[in-house]
Amino acid sequence: MNEIIFFGANQFPILIKNEPNKITKPIQFKFENENENENEKQIKQISSKNIQKVTVGDQNEAILTSERNVFAKGINIKTKEFINISSLIEDKNDRIIQDIVCSAQSIYLLTSNQNVYGIGSNGNYQLGFDYKTLIKTEKPILMMKNVSKIFSGFISYHVFLLNSNHELFGCGWNNHGQLGLGKSRKETTQKLTKIQNIPKGKIIDIQCAQFHSIMLIEDGDENQNQNPKRKLYSCGNYQNNGLGKYIEDTYEFTEIKSYLFRNNDILDFSCGFNHSLILTSNSKLIGFGDNSYNQLIPRDPLDRSVPFQIELPELIFNEDISNYHIYCGYFNSFLYYSSSSFSNLEEDLIKLFRRKEFCNISFKTENGEIIEAHKLILKYRLNQNQNQIEKLKEIISKKSIKESNQIFEMIYSNNSKINPKLYFEIKEIINFNEKIEETMKRIYLNENENEKDFIIERKEKQYKFPKLILIMRSELYRGMFLYVTNDKSNKVTDYSELSNKSFQILEYWIYSNQIKEEIQITQEIINELKTGIDYFQLNQTYPNLLDLLIKKLK
Repeated sequence: MNEIIFFGANQFPILIKNEPNKITKPIQFKFENENENENEKQIKQISSKNIQKVTVGDQNEAILTSERNVFAKGINIKTKEFINISSLIEDKNDRIIQDIVCSAQSIYLLTSNQNVYGIGSNGNYQLGFDYKTLIKTEKPILMMKNVSKIFSGFISYHVFLLNSNHELFGCGWNNHGQLGLGKSRKETTQKLTKIQNIPKGKIIDIQCAQFHSIMLIEDGDENQNQNPKRKLYSCGNYQNNGLGKYIEDTYEFTEIKSYLFRNNDILDFSCGFNHSLILTSNSKLIGFGDNSYNQLIPRDPLDRSVPFQIELPELIFNEDISNYHIYCGYFNSFLYYSSSSFSNLEEDLIKLFRRKEFCNISFKTENGEIIEAHKLILKYRLNQNQNQIEKLKEIISKKSIKESNQIFEMIYSNNSKINPKLYFEIKEIINFNEKIEETMKRIYLNENENEKDFIIERKEKQYKFPKLILIMRSELYRGMFLYVTNDKSNKVTDYSELSNKSFQILEYWIYSNQIKEEIQITQEIINELKTGIDYFQLNQTYPNLLDLLIKKLK
């Protein structure tokens, strides 16, 4: 992605050249590489580690890599260069990071063990500790266990943590009720406190501003005759109308109501300093709040206390609306297009699934066009019922070719954001408990179709591997299978550098992502396997094989 729709305060004169300080209509601009500064150079160095997520706070930045390490810098962790803060976690078994979120002066890390650590300032109790005993920390400190999601914001001094039982906890600055704790609020909440009276339904997202919070909830009504509804709720300070309603400070989450999104799915929303944007499934861009810098681009720069539709006459949604995303900054807004909702691995797998050699079941669309799908994938991705494929055929027969493609991509990836309305039609027949990688492991470990095998030959012995297993594990074979046009169904490679024991470890790990308990690891085996890991380009996998071997040796 190199183009963005932008409006509001022009705080980026290098990127957005020859434009006034206040941009009153949406413009497009492209990133340029001129005058690269030191910060950009550092980010480029980290990008070689495969960036998974970037999050920015008012006084800090953090990057999550595919190796599940976190590189960060900021005033409150006393570093002007990116350092690996995940390596500073005292429990070495808890250093695999699943998610990261920056607030104004703190950074939060969610580990694979569902533990949340905080680092940075605790000046407003945003780390959940008494300010007298902990002013700030330059090492991650454990805040809470059994957490599934973290919610905060780039200018906020408060945080929400959602546990696996769907209970919401919060701590930090609460002088305007931005934690939604009710009238019993205090200016600051020192310890993580359970938020009561949360609206019924599934919490999809919470955006935290400095003085208020906005929550997106999917209605818990399971009425099959209606699409699941998404609703917005806000709490906190009414200043500059950031709550989306005519009301003063509100200390509990109360619904933001508007005819503009009452009957439309809310695909995405973002909360800035004092303004918010909402994107709906019928291509409406809706905003409310502070408009002093035209960050909401209406005809006049007045604050808007209730949601209104933003006219974008120069913008035409040529692609699926669900591929568009929004972001609100201090005094500006971005609307950007992301070509796919999938990870790179999922994109490549889906491309592979569409190849003719793997497609062996046909569906007819409403216009009589034929779309092919992978029968084995459907077998595992649909509920275990023979009638589900017939139900799917009936659904596809009433859809266009574009909608049919979206349906299969949602089935393959279980990503409802691609088209929420279509997803609602098929969700009853999908087995949504498994993601695409887990599904592929099951399919190709249990099926023995010769055309899917790849042979590795070593010391006059042949080892058969399912091709998709190698794609998921090895960058070498991923590139070989997906990007070489004259690909044959059965390639043979000769690799004899590993001893039998080392190759058996490698083989078992490629299949299972595990090391056998009874295998005895020595330093010699680790040294030998380093060569194999480099050859097969396994160093980008998760968990990292080398880390597991070293851990087992210790």
